[in-house]
Amino acid sequence: MITTNIAAMIDHTLLKPEATRAQIESLCKEAKENGFFSVCVNPTWISTAKEFLAGSAVKVCTVIGFPLGATTSETKAFETNNAIEHGADEVDMVINIGALKDKNDDLVEKDIRAVAEVAKGRALTKVIIEASLLTKEEKIRACELSVKAGADYVKTSTGFSTGGATVEDIALMRQTVGPEIGVKASGGVRSTADAQKMIEAGATRIGASSSVAIINGQVVTSVY
Repeated sequence: MITTNIAAMIDHTLLKPEATRAQIESLCKEAKENGFFSVCVNPTWISTAKEFLAGSAVKVCTVIGFPLGATTSETKAFETNNAIEHGADEVDMVINIGALKDKNDDLVEKDIRAVAEVAKGRALTKVIIEASLLTKEEKIRACELSVKAGADYVKTSTGFSTGGATVEDIALMRQTVGPEIGVKASGGVRSTADAQKMIEAGATRIGASSSVAIINGQVVTSVY
């Protein structure tokens, strides 16, 4: 039985391209009312979220190279700096998945490091490995390179690919990175039971759009 305050581990997420200002305001209101750790929004909404969250402890998280991870390292570094200047407290970057599959580890590490170095001392860096597209060996290598490049977290998924977080992936990621690096379960976490299983497997953060339902013991069928 988990006694952890799940709400305080949740990045309350709205990354849909059609999101409106009113929806971002609602997201921030829910985050404040329920004590979520952060809101996760697209970069264009960082300043707006910061405005709505003023005076609260809720952080602002954003995404970099999202959702494909196929932009250049220089672009990701610029995007990271710009996001932080607009008020982002955390950045969730997508790795160069093709480079990982090509076993071009130097490029993957450089790509992650480009973001981590810009963010260092200013914002936390989470690395989205998009686990549903990777073999077990590739997942391990992605996590090892993330640690080597100075990331603060590894994260399962964007929520825009072929699958989300699984208990097996979280356990593998935790085993690979060890106890010092955060692990974020993101994509398909839709109930309290789902969240608890992820935490038991080693997750220290949950990314979800169904956050209110999760902490209220409800189950939703929509996918993050």
